[in-house]
Amino acid sequence: MFIGKVSRFFSGVSRNPIYKQIGSRLMSSQLAEGYNYETLKVLNPREYVFQVELNRPEKRNAINSTMWKEFVTCFQQISNDKDCRTVVISGSGKIFSAGIDLQCLAEVAMEATDSDVGRKAMTLQKFIIGFQESFTVFEKCPKPVIAAIHGGCIGAGVDLITACDMRYCTKDAWFQVKEVDIGLAADVGTLQRLPKIIGNDSLARELAFTARPFYADEAKEMGLVSRLFADKETLINRTLDVASLIASKSPIAIQGTKVNLIYSRDHTVAEGLQYIANWNQVMLQSEDIMKAFADKSPVFSKL
Repeated sequence: MFIGKVSRFFSGVSRNPIYKQIGSRLMSSQLAEGYNYETLKVLNPREYVFQVELNRPEKRNAINSTMWKEFVTCFQQISNDKDCRTVVISGSGKIFSAGIDLQCLAEVAMEATDSDVGRKAMTLQKFIIGFQESFTVFEKCPKPVIAAIHGGCIGAGVDLITACDMRYCTKDAWFQVKEVDIGLAADVGTLQRLPKIIGNDSLARELAFTARPFYADEAKEMGLVSRLFADKETLINRTLDVASLIASKSPIAIQGTKVNLIYSRDHTVAEGLQYIANWNQVMLQSEDIMKAFADKSPVFSKL
């Protein structure tokens, strides 16, 4: 049902009066004020929509020590920004991301030099947990996060996109759970999130054990991505279209939906139902409900 609705949305964009209204509020692709990062470019291309672009094109957007840290700082800032309701993550240059920068691994190895195995292990654990938080911050962000993937998405790039709420890609995109090829088990989220996303434990294990590349059509078939586009320009524009549509809706409703989807994923049905009951006993009193009923094109207050 959801896929059908999305398909109808894209096919009817030009005819949709709601969409025309969104288009009238578009903004130029400019840097978001107050977001100054070395490895990330944060744009504010449309009203209430931010675009976080991995910005190391000369290194194929490989994730170095600085980028790991900047993800956390950036998304904590976005979480508290009343002018942002939806986030698109994209990559600059030819591919989305080549995964972890090998120089970063070398830096970790240099830090873990203690001769005692226990102390060395504790140092490594600190780094691993820090890397995990760099992507878990996407889930903790109450605003929907949409990954727009072009070209290659390798290793830690897969960890990154599996922590996002939605994933679209170009028809020439390809993916690879690469970690076993460099002698380690993926430890930043793919093994925990990918099986739940695609709902096929056997296939998730195949991809993780073999490190074989897979391509856009297979990624869509398995449910890793939900939409394919001809090229990067179309991908970004259409992803921003969806982000704008989401941003036009009640932020109380959207953020509540995200929080409850993530909670329900990790708990029983009974626990999820109790959680949403507790949540909505407060949120059903929001002014947004009255606005949604009273106006065909409601404008919601900042949250």
